[in-house]
Amino acid sequence: MKFLLSFAFVWFTLMPYHAQSGKKYKISPGLEQIPLWPHSMPDDDSGSREPERISDKGSVTNVSNPRLIVHQPKNPNGTAILVISGGGYAHIELGKESTPAANWLQSEGITAFELIYRLPQENWKSTNVPFEDAQRAIRIIRSLAKNYGIDPNKIGILGFSAGGHLAGFAAAKSDENLYTSIDQTDTLSARPDFVGLIYPVISMLPPNNKTHSYKSILGGSPSTEQEIAYSVEKQVNESMPVTFITQSADDPISPVDNSLLIYSALSNVHVPAEMHIFQTGEHGWGLGRKGSPVSSWPGLFKNWTQYNGFWK
Repeated sequence: MKFLLSFAFVWFTLMPYHAQSGKKYKISPGLEQIPLWPHSMPDDDSGSREPERISDKGSVTNVSNPRLIVHQPKNPNGTAILVISGGGYAHIELGKESTPAANWLQSEGITAFELIYRLPQENWKSTNVPFEDAQRAIRIIRSLAKNYGIDPNKIGILGFSAGGHLAGFAAAKSDENLYTSIDQTDTLSARPDFVGLIYPVISMLPPNNKTHSYKSILGGSPSTEQEIAYSVEKQVNESMPVTFITQSADDPISPVDNSLLIYSALSNVHVPAEMHIFQTGEHGWGLGRKGSPVSSWPGLFKNWTQYNGFWK
């Protein structure tokens, strides 16, 4: 197997698909939205909830209608990517992460699906709700492949920060049913064909257990067994898809050790992986800040995806 590791300090000019500053964020009314659950949802306590909120900058809370937002290109190239924003499992940063990324992917011919997932501390029966939603999302995309001109063997997942944890966990646990099957869609594979982890939260074990994601999923005093169960690097196995990882060495939110741990875990089970560690960039850079070395990651991701046969 071939493993690629690079420490990248170069950048290129990328067309800007960032959320425009000074403008209030809103989900375009022209975009199709697909509910994840046609009737009842797993771990729904049927309690009343506040209406969904989306801030001016595109941060989502009070999610009671988990769904996919479809960014469909005019000339689809057969590849689909589920795009997952972070936010510490306390909110979902559409405005600076998944929407700009989905717009960029759409412009490249990829059918992008933004995921609005349930948040674990919003009065559900279990904190497993985001993992249930991500697994269901992959199956729905695969079930609709023909409708959107998608090759069912070219479905990837791309996650930022806590969304990286969600993407990695969904990929690592794809052979395990995370919820009780409700329809024919749930007979389909939940395994993504490739994975992109962008400044990801990975581990719930010390010393990397200081993130908001940790608190949202595990609370204040979990057992070591629980920490292991939600640490992606401990769930990796040989069926994990090929994986792209990128992060900056000075990340103050999710220590760079998270990326090193997942890369090492993948290497140990002989899953091909490529990792790019930038000297600077900190956290939460979405497609990359203008003039920063991290702005080269979309091109690196595209090249890697093409090399692995998933992007024409």
